[in-house]
Amino acid sequence: MRKNILLCTLALTGLTAFAQKDEWQDPNVNAINRAPMHTNYFAYESENAALKGCRTSSDNYMSLNGMWKFHWVKDADQRPMTDFYKVGFNDKGWATMQVPGMWEMNGYGDPVYIDSGYAWRNQHPNNPPYVPEENNHVGTYRKEITLPSEWKGREIMAHFGSVTSNMYLWVNGQFVGYSEDSKLEAEFNLTKYLKPGKNLIVFQVFRWCDGTYLEDQDLFRFSGVARDCYLYTRTINHIEDIRVTPDLDAQYKDATLRVDIQMKGRGTVDLKLLDKAGKEVASSQVKGSGKQSVTLSVSNPAKWTAETPNLYKLVANLSENGKVIESIPIQVGFRKVEMKNSQVLVNGQPVLIKGVNRHEIDPDGGFYVSKERMIQDLERLKELNINAIRTCHYPDNNLWYELCDKYGFYVVAEANVESDGMGYYETTLAKESMYEKAHLERNQRNVQRGYNHPSIIIWSMGNEAGFGPNFEVCYRWIKNEDKTRPVQYEQAKTNDFTDIFCPMYHGYEASEKYAQGDIDKPLIQCEYTHAMGNSEGGFKEYWDLIRKYPKFQGGFIWDFVDQSVRRYTEDGREFYAYGGDFNAYDASDQNFCDNGLISPDRVLNPHADEVAYYYQNIWVKPVDLKKGIVSVYNENFFRDLSDYYAQWELLVDGKVAKTGIVADVKVTPQQTANLQLGYSLDGICACKEVLLNVYFKLKQTEAFLPAGHTVAKEQLAIQEYKAPEDLMQDCKIAHINTPFPIVKDNDTGYLIVEGEKFHIDINRKSGFISLYDVNGQLILCKGSELRPNFWRAPTDNDLGSKLQIKYRVWKNPEMKLTSLEHKTEGEFIIVEAKYDMPDVSAKLALTYRINRYGAVEVTQQMTAGKGVEVPNMFRFGMRAELNKSLANIQYYGRGPIENYSDRKSSTLIGRYNQTVEEQFYSFIRPQENGTKSDIRWWNQVNKSGNGIQFVADAPFSASALYYSIESLDEGLAKSNRHSELVEKSECVNLCIDKVQMGLSGVNTWGALPLEPYQVPYKDYTFKFVIKPVQHQF
Repeated sequence: MRKNILLCTLALTGLTAFAQKDEWQDPNVNAINRAPMHTNYFAYESENAALKGCRTSSDNYMSLNGMWKFHWVKDADQRPMTDFYKVGFNDKGWATMQVPGMWEMNGYGDPVYIDSGYAWRNQHPNNPPYVPEENNHVGTYRKEITLPSEWKGREIMAHFGSVTSNMYLWVNGQFVGYSEDSKLEAEFNLTKYLKPGKNLIVFQVFRWCDGTYLEDQDLFRFSGVARDCYLYTRTINHIEDIRVTPDLDAQYKDATLRVDIQMKGRGTVDLKLLDKAGKEVASSQVKGSGKQSVTLSVSNPAKWTAETPNLYKLVANLSENGKVIESIPIQVGFRKVEMKNSQVLVNGQPVLIKGVNRHEIDPDGGFYVSKERMIQDLERLKELNINAIRTCHYPDNNLWYELCDKYGFYVVAEANVESDGMGYYETTLAKESMYEKAHLERNQRNVQRGYNHPSIIIWSMGNEAGFGPNFEVCYRWIKNEDKTRPVQYEQAKTNDFTDIFCPMYHGYEASEKYAQGDIDKPLIQCEYTHAMGNSEGGFKEYWDLIRKYPKFQGGFIWDFVDQSVRRYTEDGREFYAYGGDFNAYDASDQNFCDNGLISPDRVLNPHADEVAYYYQNIWVKPVDLKKGIVSVYNENFFRDLSDYYAQWELLVDGKVAKTGIVADVKVTPQQTANLQLGYSLDGICACKEVLLNVYFKLKQTEAFLPAGHTVAKEQLAIQEYKAPEDLMQDCKIAHINTPFPIVKDNDTGYLIVEGEKFHIDINRKSGFISLYDVNGQLILCKGSELRPNFWRAPTDNDLGSKLQIKYRVWKNPEMKLTSLEHKTEGEFIIVEAKYDMPDVSAKLALTYRINRYGAVEVTQQMTAGKGVEVPNMFRFGMRAELNKSLANIQYYGRGPIENYSDRKSSTLIGRYNQTVEEQFYSFIRPQENGTKSDIRWWNQVNKSGNGIQFVADAPFSASALYYSIESLDEGLAKSNRHSELVEKSECVNLCIDKVQMGLSGVNTWGALPLEPYQVPYKDYTFKFVIKPVQHQF
């Protein structure tokens, strides 16, 4: 007896000592005593509970979420090494930590954001598999729990949803096991370590371990627990794993469902497949032990696609002695994924991938994303017509895949492998044999866990981790394990170890060249159109190519949500923080984390609207607009348009003149049909601009979208806009009583033009209008001038192309006034200022034609030098600071949100009433924003509707903000500034442009807008009128 006690004591001592060896720096030890990965399921105590599907309410579930005793150290060598895992250890001096919860979001250490490289890159060289002890924070958790008495005699498993970067686990003083891989659950069988009643669970987590070398994703680096943790119980005999493999026949009509069950012990499993209404459509039974398989046949089931996410429910009831002892529900989607003719097919159709990359990130929770936040994400995805998600760059929470199954999204399920901090070539870990096991295990566990989800149509082996033998091993294993899905990996390019050519940021020319070539792999960009800051210019050109070439099936935008976290200044002002905001020592890639279509709090960024437009599935083209006939193309592959109605508007000079509805739109998938809208142009003058807006809206609520939600829109021109030939013509009056203005030429500082109701000063030193008083209203702010402008506050894309340096000559180019002359010509006083611009080898002239009512026609004319090399400019136009009282905007142009030359298709031309306060969009980092384009006229007025109007000889662009260009410009290099913290000016900062450069969007590290959207150095003439207006409301 004593001998047995001694042996047990020695065994336990060995276990506890073993837990503090070097597993955390050994790539061949990725787990100790961790349970094998299984598909995502939960075993309920009864079929009734299984059908309800609420695991947290199950008798078999016990949450470990909540407050834990917590001890944190800065350096790994300071961590508790002995006794802390023991039952009698005194932890009264410890703090507490929420589980789930990230340390850095709760005051322990600082968040670190870096794109590439490891968090220690400023202090330590890479030396895999070893990680530094300095700044390798270690958190130790302790919690006492009480087991339900009814769990006695059953197996008890622990589930830790996501722990970064690793974890050691003890129960009641005994070492249980170890796990790496921050983005997949670690499960442990605790049965032999637990006792009835109270039990102590302790785990210890390192910020970094050898596995961190494979977790170099472009994201904030947080540590702690990111997903739910819980205990669950199983009967001794139970279903250990269950896989479902749906298949469709050659006609994609009838289906089979193969069910593979791995038993622990013996038992009888009754299987029944239920449709949406709960009706049984197929059933079978398996008996025995080990692996059991059966195939169910289903006649013409409703199919699963992202458009039609029809789900069935398979219920597996395990019985003993005629009594159900556990019940497992599995969502089943009947769909088939194939590779044919250089395309990915879903149910026989070459679907378009209208995708986005999505990180798991929350501004308050860090890596912890609540179900409510996931639902909000899904809402935004549906609003934006997104149909596909790449889980960048790791497996997501199981719940996310369940929701994608339910609401309909195609998913590229990526393994938690990224090591670009080690390089792509000779130093890549893809070629390092000691990391082969880790590469393979992470891919195996990703596939084993996600296998049952119909939403997953492609496996991804990782991201930016070079290429080598380790990925070849992974590819072969996956293809052998799952023959129903293709496998991709970006760094495999077009070799034999990827089924899809999935490059990053392939430009237009490269994409078209590949699409025209003979390589037998579809092109689906795993990342494209870098949505950083004010971006997504040129999205149209990508989708023109995708819709032109069958082999180019789409891509995944980088990325979905700006990754900043919420912080506050000392005086309580809220802002979104990014890399470099937390301390002076940690490595930082600044705001490169902020590339989202939506803000951290899930507000749509302005460029998201362009994505929604080009991702829409209904397209309208003119047939005979005079007779109200258009064609409607249904780009869906699996659903007709019976769930939508069409609503149309006829706009005459921007005002809605006629409206109508077509209640039934009958167009089958991938087909085109003509639609008679039922309007006429009777009574509408041929001299007016006439536009047709067509909207397609939901008849009933669908998923997260309410009835009446617009899923597609189009604007067509029936009668084109014609700019006035004489910009001053509507200022003429037949019987003139207003006296002609006078010129005061005797003032040494100003050339003064005075009329009955206006006063204009032109500065003799600058040649610019410096005072404009009309109808008793001061238009310009004190000290302001109407002056030429060639600059904008650089966007993130501009900075990435170093345009703040390359174009800098245009920021404040010297303008030498060479002459200032005036004359009277007919009904106008004409003032002309001429300039030399030596910095840019150009000449410029400003001509002011002023009439008796105070209207000013401004002509800005630049003559470029010949045979000189001068860089492009951001814009050609003028700017001024206006009186703050002119806080209201009425305009006829594109809106209602901001738009630019290469990002404007989604904004419709019309009349809009807005305020200056509404114009500024708070991008994470200050930059150019708020511009509206294709403007016919623009009013800047006070609350009484009095002010000025701008009209040009061609559609122009303009913006009016409470922020100056200078306040949004970070200079030669980025500093850590935030839009929320920029001080407002006391004026309205107006810009009016003949042309402004586009935004670009291919990438944020050198790609310029396409040539048509650039502003090259050449001759320009911009003519516009400023005229007083009154009572515009």
